[in-house]
Amino acid sequence: MLTATQLKPDVYWVGGVDWNARSFHGYTTEDGITYNAYLIMDEKVTLVDTAKCTHTADLVERISTIVDPSKIDVLVSNHVEMDHSGSIPAIMELAPNATIYTSAPAGLNGLKAHYGDAYSYQGVKTGDTLCIGKRTLAFVQTPMVHWPDNMVTYDAYDKILFSNDAFGQHFASSARFDDENDLNELMIQAKKYYANIVQPYGPQAKRAVEAVKGIGIENLDLIAPAHGIIWRSNVADVLAAYDGFVSGEVADKAVVVYDSMWHSTEKMAKAICEAFVEEGIPARIYDLKVDHPSNIMTDFLDAKYLCAGSPTLNSQMLPTMANFLTYMRGLSPKNAQRVGLAFGSYGWAPLGPNNVGKVLEECGFQLPEKTITRNWVPDQAFLDEIQAKTRAVIEATK
Repeated sequence: MLTATQLKPDVYWVGGVDWNARSFHGYTTEDGITYNAYLIMDEKVTLVDTAKCTHTADLVERISTIVDPSKIDVLVSNHVEMDHSGSIPAIMELAPNATIYTSAPAGLNGLKAHYGDAYSYQGVKTGDTLCIGKRTLAFVQTPMVHWPDNMVTYDAYDKILFSNDAFGQHFASSARFDDENDLNELMIQAKKYYANIVQPYGPQAKRAVEAVKGIGIENLDLIAPAHGIIWRSNVADVLAAYDGFVSGEVADKAVVVYDSMWHSTEKMAKAICEAFVEEGIPARIYDLKVDHPSNIMTDFLDAKYLCAGSPTLNSQMLPTMANFLTYMRGLSPKNAQRVGLAFGSYGWAPLGPNNVGKVLEECGFQLPEKTITRNWVPDQAFLDEIQAKTRAVIEATK
C-alpha cells in the first residue's frame, strides 16, 4: 500500500510520483515529476491541492491511510492547471460536501471552466483567512506565478507555506525533504524550473518572494511546493536563490549555442567560446543536435552573453536553431544587460545567420557587432578574426 509522509503532527504529504515523466510542455524532466498534495487533519479535514489525473488513485490511496476521503471538508486549490487540479472531480465525488477554496476571480473562473459549476466554490483574495480548527489558513494571491489564478496558502500554526509553483522543481524522489536529497542537485533543478516556467513573470515572482519574506524566516519551518521536494533545512538558501533569480541580474558568462551542417559554424562557435575563456569569462558551448533548449535556458538565466550560430538551409536558419529561438523568445528574455552575437556560415547567401541576428535584435539584446558570416569553410585567419571581434564585443560591453 502507498503511504503518506508526515510533515508535522497531523499534516501529511499525500501526492503522487511520476518516475517516468520526461517532458512537461517541452521542458525535459529527466528526473521525473512529483505532484504534491497535502492533507491537514483538524476539525475541518483539509486537502491542499490534488494531483494530475493520472495519479488520482495514488492520491486517494495515500489519503485513505490517514482518513476516509469522504471526511474531507475543505479542498484548497492554489492553482487551476491540471497537473495540480486534475483530481478535483474524483475528490469531490468522494467528498461531495467539501467546499473548494480558490483565488477570486481567476481561480473560480478557471475551475468552473475545467470542471463545471456543480461544486461548492468559495473565492478568496489576499488577506482572507479560513479557520479549520486550531489552525487558521491565510491566503495570498500570486498572479502570474505562473497563471493568473496562482495563490499560496500559509499555515501559521505549523509554520508551513504551501507555495504552489514557487520554489518547486521537476524532480522525483522517494525522500520528501531537502535534507534527504542532494542539495546541489535540488538547487540546479529549482533554477531550471524557474528558468523554464517562471522566468517570463519575473516582476510578479519578485513580489511573491517579497510577500513570502514578509512572513519572516523565523515563521517558516517548511516551504511545501506543488512539485519536487519540501524545503526544511534550507529554507533560507532557496529564498536567497530566488532573490537572485527574480533580480534579473546577469553574470559575466557566455552561452554559445549553435547547430552546424558540415562543421563550419561549429568551428566558429568553438573560436568564439575560446575567446571568452581567454578573456577570463566562463563560457559553455551547446550543440542543438544534442542539447535541449530547456537545459540551455537554465544556464542562460543569469548569462550576460548569448552567441547563437546557424548556417543557411533553404534560405532559413536550421530548424533546430529556429526551435531554440522560439523557445527562448517565449520565455521573455528582454533585459538591457544582455548581449547577443549572431554568426554562421553559408553557401549561396547568409540568410540563416542574418535571421538569427534579427531574432536577437527583436528580443532586445545589445548587438555591438553585426552578424558574423562566412562563405563556405572558415580558415584560421578568419577564426582569428572572429576571436578578435568577440573580444571587441566584450570590451564594448564592460
